[in-house]
Amino acid sequence: MAKVLIAGCGDIGTSLGKALIKSGHYVVGLRRHPPIENPGINFIAVDLTNPSTLRGIDTDFDQVFFMAAPNEHDLHAYKQIYEVGLENLLCKLSESHHNPNWILISSTSVYGQVDGGWVDETSLTEPERFNGQLQLLSEQRVLSENKNNLVVRFSGIYGPGRKRLLRMAQKGGPIQHEPPYYTNRIHKEDCVGVLKFLFEKRLDGTKLHSHYLACDDEPVPMWEVVSWIAKQLKWKQPDIKSTEKIVTKNKRCCNKRLKELGYHFKYPTYKEGYPQLIKEFKNS
Repeated sequence: MAKVLIAGCGDIGTSLGKALIKSGHYVVGLRRHPPIENPGINFIAVDLTNPSTLRGIDTDFDQVFFMAAPNEHDLHAYKQIYEVGLENLLCKLSESHHNPNWILISSTSVYGQVDGGWVDETSLTEPERFNGQLQLLSEQRVLSENKNNLVVRFSGIYGPGRKRLLRMAQKGGPIQHEPPYYTNRIHKEDCVGVLKFLFEKRLDGTKLHSHYLACDDEPVPMWEVVSWIAKQLKWKQPDIKSTEKIVTKNKRCCNKRLKELGYHFKYPTYKEGYPQLIKEFKNS
């Protein structure tokens, strides 16, 4: 049994915690406002940006998942999580010199490519926007703490409660058609599956890389996905958007490293992942 800390134990963190508990591990979840119901996770009310709220937590964890997310999409909020909050937790856990392994959840925002080409874990990371820049710095900070720590870069997460593309299809556009503007996705259940898989590989003593890019098998143009969703719901096809003169990001993410390690996606493409979401959307 491993003693696991999930820092930023929200939607995906709670699902991960439940899965780890089911496998026999002890899980503590840090969250600003813990849920009233008890899913078996030992929740502690913590604001990572306030070190005084960390005083009472244990420091003898075997594994830390850092999955805290900013509550706003602005520079200050990202700094508070990926600089202040991360450093506060690293300092707190260093008190016992127990040196737990970390898995830091990052994102594909660390890539700055705009030409629609393929990227993987070895690709250049030169993000132009503050969110990718700060996430890249957080990756470097965690890896500098311990060479055995891991970084997982998630692409766009979809699943229950995440209706962005469904709403885009409902609205009807406009969406860029040519040149193709690619979307990279991963279902929420595969987010949990990937993190649990990597954690278990580490427990088994498998030699791991420092970075893993987590996305499904099929990056596709946004036009294709939204058009397909609209067709399933018998909505009108999206309007064609004039080509953007300035593109801030456009890439296709490759999951080869993760699949070669042995991970099998429950939802390998959007066509497996969206039918249940479409059904729920229709009934909502």
